[in-house]
Amino acid sequence: MPGTLYLVGTPIGNLQDITPRAAAVLGQADFVAAEDTRVTLRLLNHLGLKKPLVSYHEHALQHGAAILDRVQAGESCAVCTDAGMPCISDPGEPLVRDALARGIPVVPVPGPSAVVTAVAVSGQSTARFVFEGFLPAAKKERRARLEALAHEERTAVLYEAPHRLRATLAELCAALGPARGVTLCRELTKIHEQILKTTLGEAAALYESSDPRGEYVLVLAGAAPADGDAPTLEQTVAAARALLAGGLPPTAAARQAAAGTPFARKEIYRALIRGADEE
Repeated sequence: MPGTLYLVGTPIGNLQDITPRAAAVLGQADFVAAEDTRVTLRLLNHLGLKKPLVSYHEHALQHGAAILDRVQAGESCAVCTDAGMPCISDPGEPLVRDALARGIPVVPVPGPSAVVTAVAVSGQSTARFVFEGFLPAAKKERRARLEALAHEERTAVLYEAPHRLRATLAELCAALGPARGVTLCRELTKIHEQILKTTLGEAAALYESSDPRGEYVLVLAGAAPADGDAPTLEQTVAAARALLAGGLPPTAAARQAAAGTPFARKEIYRALIRGADEE
């Protein structure tokens, strides 16, 4: 009978963010497959655990078959990325796909995610968002992705390394325009955490005079709707009031009116309730 492949979410910075369930699964696993064994070893030491570690990263994908052979033989394996959930912008995806093809149980153990953390704290619209990960390195693919982002109406989330941040900001400015809103989230949950809500033009100017440091998550405001200018807050609230008058409850009216706008559902809901109180 096969063992289990666990996908264990690990802290994105602060080790105190490890969940009790994640710690328990790491403690009971027969071995751990890590993107970087040195990073995972620090986490295991923090938890007071000693476990056999094997590497599984973009340059060691050939280890995947051996890992699954062990699990299929009855061992349990905890898969860890350096930070956050496995398979999100790391090479865990083929391991999961092959495990499922073999009939091996795959169990998620949710934990911190830089994507959701950044969106929540960004101040950009959270009604709808799309995760883009790292932009492609190949010029043709990169240009196509940037062109798509120029018309993307949902909030978009990108990852970027410090040594590439200046070039990426310059390309985003050229493709999306310097006035496009962006929130730069640096070193989330770590000692030097920084959240900066600004525009692409201002962000590019800032990093011309200061060196980018740490890992970045960029949360881009969505493009204005293709059929015209983005609605104002007053127009969006008015649309929500019309939906309310049509019989929708306040939460549903706010959600439907906010969809496709730069405004969050909660912002529209608060305006609706405030207006009702004033009446």
